[in-house]
Amino acid sequence: MPLQKFIIDIHNFTAQYSDLVIEENPVGFPDTPFSYLYFPEKKLVLHCVFLENAIDVSTFFQKISQLFAQKDLRVIHLWEDIWQTKRSIVESRLMSLFGKSETIPARLTQVQRIDKPTMDKFLINNHLQSKVNAKLKYGLFLPSRYFRVIQNERVLQENINKEAFLVAIASFSNAKKIIREGQEYRSYELIRFANYKGFTVVGGLNKLLKMFIDEQAPDDIMTYADADWSDGTNYEKIGFERIELTSPLTFELDNETFTRKLGDENSKNKIYNSGNWKFLMKLKDDAETE
Repeated sequence: MPLQKFIIDIHNFTAQYSDLVIEENPVGFPDTPFSYLYFPEKKLVLHCVFLENAIDVSTFFQKISQLFAQKDLRVIHLWEDIWQTKRSIVESRLMSLFGKSETIPARLTQVQRIDKPTMDKFLINNHLQSKVNAKLKYGLFLPSRYFRVIQNERVLQENINKEAFLVAIASFSNAKKIIREGQEYRSYELIRFANYKGFTVVGGLNKLLKMFIDEQAPDDIMTYADADWSDGTNYEKIGFERIELTSPLTFELDNETFTRKLGDENSKNKIYNSGNWKFLMKLKDDAETE
């Protein structure tokens, strides 16, 4: 694929769904062999990463993120293979950042347990990362009596004969015993959270977490945010504490099929991401200090 088509596609998408001004490769931005698209109104930078250009430094993308954080700008490292293989999900994420997603109030929804096939299908269609095993799986459903809040005609038609529309999911690990500061904790991991493409459930993650906490009574909940896409600020807003930025992950990339898998330093055509932000919601400590 010609290098410029990647940029043209994003320009065309942005022009179709917003009137945001785009600046290409502004002066003063960190040096990169790739391209920047800057949306000054949103203080957002897309770092468009072409597969033809290789980076041998594992911390390159982390350092770019740190430099933009110092400028109070949010940067997303948008890889060409992710755009090619999961374009509709990327577009949905961008629509949300542009403030163009449909919104559904969480108060209109109901939480139910879901099974693995339902979770897997939802994640494949609505999450940038691969599906994973999870012990505890919850879905957020919009009952048919509230379908009137949906503007998307295609979604309405697809769900017209259903009693409810699955609008978000959250999956969790089983409990693990963790010793921290001399105390034993029943710790769980929030493994995946996702909204249905094109929608944002306002307060959705909070509602799913509340049901999980009510049912499982965890001492704490740990989770990760993909640092290519997020600094995890939204987790902090709902009670998680920022713990650390993990080391970049190494992937082996196939430039022809646009597929990647976890690799190591011996992998052919290896690439590095930005790592993950680790967060922890402490529930046991909060209860003891009340």
